[in-house]
Amino acid sequence: MERRWLEKLEAVERRYEELTALLADPAVAADLARLRSLSQEREELEPIVETFRRYRTVSRQREEVRQLLETAEEEELAALAREELERLTEEQEGLEQELLRQLLPRDPNDEKNVIVEIRAGAGGEEAALFAADLFRMYTRYAERKGWAVELLSANETGLGGFKEVIFMIRGRGAYSRLKYESGVHRVQRIPITEASGRIHTSTATVAVLPEMDEVEVQIDPKDLIIETFRAGTAGGQHMQKNETAVRITHVPTGIVVSCQDERSQFQNKQRALAILRARLYELERRKRETEVREARRSQVGTAERAEKIRTYNFPQNRVTDHRIHLTLYRLQEVLDGDLDPLIEALILDDQTRRLAELQTAG
Repeated sequence: MERRWLEKLEAVERRYEELTALLADPAVAADLARLRSLSQEREELEPIVETFRRYRTVSRQREEVRQLLETAEEEELAALAREELERLTEEQEGLEQELLRQLLPRDPNDEKNVIVEIRAGAGGEEAALFAADLFRMYTRYAERKGWAVELLSANETGLGGFKEVIFMIRGRGAYSRLKYESGVHRVQRIPITEASGRIHTSTATVAVLPEMDEVEVQIDPKDLIIETFRAGTAGGQHMQKNETAVRITHVPTGIVVSCQDERSQFQNKQRALAILRARLYELERRKRETEVREARRSQVGTAERAEKIRTYNFPQNRVTDHRIHLTLYRLQEVLDGDLDPLIEALILDDQTRRLAELQTAG
């Protein structure tokens, strides 16, 4: 491993040891906020330090075996040394790659909760039904992870689909895994509305936004137009007498957010502000990444059939992620929330690409 990477790892180890000493200090233990912050930092560094220490041990053992091989006079001993040297070399190389992966810059939003927005695209009612399937898929995935799902806003259709559905997923690391889901999803199947049995192609867009608090994204109240209205069902029936629904317009950007699912006007306002903060953060992030290749992963697109990240083909029981050219013939399992095979492959592809960039950097 190059000296510059060893120096970085040694610096990480020194910081880890410093944190260990600080956490044993009674003065730190008395400050709960600082204790929590230092404990979290130490927890994040621990896997890197453990891997680095194993790497050093293996490197030392490899050098000892190499020296033994050079001085071995008996062929039997030399053969054993060559075998052990090969094993240790392979382990050392594997640990080196793992350390480089662990040194990759982390997305500061990885541990955050997410706001997921799903909108029906091309395909009419079938697209709305597909949006409902995606909502169920992510809900099931969250259940598998032990994460909580909270519906923020929904615009339902008569057949049980969604023109738009917005929901929060609360769970540690939710953004780190679900951020790869942003984009246009395409479905190929025979719709329930199709009498002739023809296969149709429809789309829905998915946007995954990290939840932002008021400190991270500050909104000037003077930039907002806040309106209230009476909430009702998708068909406009059973109107409430009180104006509990809230519509917020952010004048500088023109972003409009509406929430009406809660009975309290205050709750609907808080939900709308949470969605607005997430959208404003995403808008600023995209501006910063316009000229960066990674931006293609974060663009939601216009929901045209040609702009797709993944296809769900029902006749062939197939799911294809077009970004990494991965095809799985287990459509029903994926739609039932078994997304990890896809997400793990996307994470590995992302890490491999960034690792190659890191290694070629000056």
